Amino acid sequence: MGQIKIFVTRPLPEQALAVLRDHGDLSYNPEPDLSRDDLLTRAKGAAALVTILDDRVDEPVLAALPGLKVVSNVAVGFDNIDVGAATARRVIVTNTPGVLDDTTADFTFALILATARRVVEADGFLRSGQWTRWELLSMAGMDIHSKTLGIVGLGRIGRGVARRAKGFAMRLVYMDVARAPESVEQELGVHHVSKEILLRESDFVTLHVPLGPATRHYISDGEFAQMKSSAILINASRGPVVDQEALIRALDGQRIWGAGLDVFEGEPKVPVELVHRKNVVLTPHMASSSIATRTRMAVIAAENVVAVLRRERPNHVVNPAVFEG
Repeated sequence: MGQIKIFVTRPLPEQALAVLRDHGDLSYNPEPDLSRDDLLTRAKGAAALVTILDDRVDEPVLAALPGLKVVSNVAVGFDNIDVGAATARRVIVTNTPGVLDDTTADFTFALILATARRVVEADGFLRSGQWTRWELLSMAGMDIHSKTLGIVGLGRIGRGVARRAKGFAMRLVYMDVARAPESVEQELGVHHVSKEILLRESDFVTLHVPLGPATRHYISDGEFAQMKSSAILINASRGPVVDQEALIRALDGQRIWGAGLDVFEGEPKVPVELVHRKNVVLTPHMASSSIATRTRMAVIAAENVVAVLRRERPNHVVNPAVFEG
C-alpha cells in the first residue's frame, strides 16, 4: 500500500492518523499553517487529500495533482473546494455531516445566552477591577425565556436549536426552502412563517443554512431594516451568509440590539468595527469544537478516504455525479 500517497494538510487527532496509516503512505503537515505553494509541493503525487476549510482546492490545485482521487474535507461545509472542477476531473469530494449537529446546537445557545445576558462584557468588567458596588441596572441584558426565536434553516442543527429552545419556553418560528413535515413541526413546536414575518417578530434570529449563491448575504440592509431594534442576530453557519458591512451599519444605527458571531466574511480577519463592540460576542469558528466531536469529524474524514482507496462509495459524498456515467 506504500505507493498510495495520502496527504493531510493540518494537524489531526492521532485516532484519525492511525486510520490513514493503515491504508497508504501517509504524509502530513504538523503545523497549523500551510501555504498554497507548500500544499502543491508536499501533496505532489497524492491520491488522497485531507483538508480543512482554510485550504482552497480549486482548478489549479486539482490540475497540479492529476493522480488525486478524493478530497476529504474535515467539515460539514465545503465552500473551500471547487466541487464542479473536482467532479469534472472525477475527483470525489467528501465532508463530515451529522456528527457535529448537537455540539453546534449547544454552542448556538451559548452565543444566545452570552450575547443576551452580556456575559463576555461582564466578565471583562469584573476582571478589569471596574466592579466596585452592586447597582440595580448594571450589566442588565435581554431575557431569553418566553421570547420569540426565529430559526433560519430547520435542518439537523436548526432542529437541535429548537429542542433546546423549548426548555426556555420560547415561541419558535422558522423558515426554510422546504417546509418540514407536520410531524416534525408538532414535535418541535415550531411554526413555519415567511422570511418577512420571521424577521419582524423574532427577538432572536439564528442562522443555520449552507453557503451558496442563494444564501450569500442572505441577511443584509433590507433584512436588518425589518428586525426589531431589540433583536439579536446569531450566526454559527457561514460568515458570508451575513453582509458584514450591513451588520456594522445596523449596529451603528442601533437597528438591532446585538449579535453573536462564530463565523465571518474573510475569516480569520474580523473587522475592527466588530472587535471593539461590547454588544457583539465573537468566537473563532468554534461551534463544533468539543474534543469528542472534532475527533469524530477527523476520523470520519479518514474513513471517507479509506472507502475511496478501497474502491467503495464513502458515506458522505458531496458530488455524487462523479459516480454517474
